[in-house]
Amino acid sequence: MNGRVAKNTGWQRIIRAAGYSLQGLQAAWQNEAAFRQELLLALLLAPLGFWLGQNATQKALLLGSLLLVLITELLNSAIEATVDRGGTEFHPLAGQAKDIGSAAVLLSLLLVVLTWGLIAWENL
Repeated sequence: MNGRVAKNTGWQRIIRAAGYSLQGLQAAWQNEAAFRQELLLALLLAPLGFWLGQNATQKALLLGSLLLVLITELLNSAIEATVDRGGTEFHPLAGQAKDIGSAAVLLSLLLVVLTWGLIAWENL
């Protein structure tokens, strides 16, 4: 193998990647209050999304917008953890990175309001 460490391939790689993903979800649940709040809200709204959506496309939009909030929050948390790892000293770019991540979460939440509002308007 020329001194190289064998890389995981196939199913072994998929299983390890899934394990890392579960560790990330667990870390977010344990350390990020916003993620816990957004996940609980998504779990409460998901059944309503199945009821409110009149077809597969509407259901996908309703549920997908909720998932997008969770995805965005996870990425924002990763940015914050990376910036905080760099130290406690303030740097304008560190603050900017955190602000941009927060803005992404805000936009994803606005997308939920818009999506749910329009579909509710159309169907109710």
